[in-house]
Amino acid sequence: MALDYRKCAEEIVANIGGRENIVQAAHCATRLRLVIKDNGKVNKSALENVDGVKGMFENNGQLQLIIGTGTVNKVYAEFLSVTGMTEATKDDVKAAAAAGQPIWKRILKAIGDVFVPILPAIVASGLMMGFVEAMGKVYPEFAQTSWYDFLDMVANTAFAYLPVIVAISAARVFGGNTFLGAVIGLAMIHSNLLNAWAVGTVAPKVWEFTLLNFVVRVMKVGYQGHVIPVIIAVWLMCTIEKWLHKHTPEMIDLFVVPFTTVLCTTFLTFTIIGPIFSQLESWVLAGAQILVKNPIGSAVMGAIYPWTVVMGLHHMYNVIEAGMLSVEGGLNTWMPIASAANFAQFGACLAVGLKARQQRTKVVAVPSSLSAALGITEPAIFGINLRFFKPILAGTIGGAVGAFYGAFSGIGAAAYGVTGIPGYLTIQQPVEYSILLAISGGLAFILSWIMWKEETPEAEAAPVEVKAEEVKAIEFATVISSSAGEIAQCTAGKIIPYTEIPDPTFAAGTLGQGVGIIPEDEFVYAPIDGEISSVAESKHAIGITGAEDMEVLIHVGVDTVEMKGDGFEDFVKEGDKVKKGQKLMKFDREKIKAAGHPDTVVLLLTNSDDYNDVKFGANL
Repeated sequence: MALDYRKCAEEIVANIGGRENIVQAAHCATRLRLVIKDNGKVNKSALENVDGVKGMFENNGQLQLIIGTGTVNKVYAEFLSVTGMTEATKDDVKAAAAAGQPIWKRILKAIGDVFVPILPAIVASGLMMGFVEAMGKVYPEFAQTSWYDFLDMVANTAFAYLPVIVAISAARVFGGNTFLGAVIGLAMIHSNLLNAWAVGTVAPKVWEFTLLNFVVRVMKVGYQGHVIPVIIAVWLMCTIEKWLHKHTPEMIDLFVVPFTTVLCTTFLTFTIIGPIFSQLESWVLAGAQILVKNPIGSAVMGAIYPWTVVMGLHHMYNVIEAGMLSVEGGLNTWMPIASAANFAQFGACLAVGLKARQQRTKVVAVPSSLSAALGITEPAIFGINLRFFKPILAGTIGGAVGAFYGAFSGIGAAAYGVTGIPGYLTIQQPVEYSILLAISGGLAFILSWIMWKEETPEAEAAPVEVKAEEVKAIEFATVISSSAGEIAQCTAGKIIPYTEIPDPTFAAGTLGQGVGIIPEDEFVYAPIDGEISSVAESKHAIGITGAEDMEVLIHVGVDTVEMKGDGFEDFVKEGDKVKKGQKLMKFDREKIKAAGHPDTVVLLLTNSDDYNDVKFGANL
């Protein structure tokens, strides 16, 4: 019996608290995605029994109802009719869900969204910096060679120009022009400015702006190593740019908007944001110099240290270290504090990497933790710990306890500039230093393991037992890959880009990215392990939900829905668990051609827009 789409929509609306309880609604290939005002008004047990709803779960502030390919769009159309709402996209729903979250969660999400795309660059640089610095300490003669100079330059590039990379990514997140974002980032590290790392050793020059008889003095200091002020500046830029686009006549928009946006943003950045962070640096530096004189104060600084990294204020601590070493017989007792804080971030991040089941979390967490162990914590802090929040709290506690032990036992170093494992090269009490690292890293690891719980993926296929005869012996090549996993070819044949599929909807990527296959076989096999989320009534299309929230669509032929199942035989039904290589469908190529339809098999990752690293093609 055919599903009554209108009735399904009406029952959904009735059981989620009515139109007044709905913030936003959209759909993807298989799911109706809803943002609800008050979850207490949702009758979940009744929703699960609505005819047409095959499953339900909550994720990232969304209530998602699994309805199925080819059906969800029809239910959604009736849903809009019943509620009087207008059509929205998945991005609209994500934005609405995010807007309903507490402000601190939105801030952390924004920082995470900015950093996730740039993590490969800073993880690679962080690891290289750690190794190069360690080599220079172990072999002082190597530090004088051109090889060292070259490798040091390459390793430092991402961090030397971090504000530019952050600015470009932030412009994308906040919806501004990425090239204007790059200009803002470049202005903040311009060669005319004193490098931020030199503050405290060189007196900066000053701008004096006269405005309405007031003189505004601004130090000409760059933002090397800063993150938060760059993100704030680019958010301000995007806000100004969007406002100007709305209020500027189109004829003069091209030159008025960029000019005004850059001028206003840079002036406000250097006259307001800059002085605020300069004052913060002064306060933190003065406080740190007082606190490190006793174990309790050192514990406080061990806890505060990662948060000063977040704010971009940590580079000024070199002034403290240089001052300690400048006196006769001076010992750098700040280094153990920084090492405890950094190694605690390593432990917290490593716990996430080992505990996480989602591959896209593991591939970021493990190398980021290694970078933190070598003293470069930005990848771990911004990529994992701060984004998930509880790990950075675990690291804060571990750093505090480790720093307390370091101060209490009188650990000191004979140089500065290295922490973590490379710190053994400068430390004078290696046994006590080992205990410090074990305390800070170990405690943070344990606390992070206990406190952090991975969000349950929207759908995760359980391992299934499949009869050997049901699994194809030939292993097809991977044709789609992303951080979520790999998707194999589903039938034998020639691979073509999705843009060459003879159907405008598929070719435009409207239903997601993937490939087309000009078939040489008449069988379709599962390209991933997963669960069958939908089987078209006309038998020509199958949806699979895999681990890591992958939504895969296999569509045999173009416009073959018109064949009403003739020439197609399905071997699975909705809800079945399948294993990669399992036979799913048989189709008759001659019947498809006789009906006047291309027999191209379409294989798509329908939620490809959820990932930043989708690759597809025959030669991955």
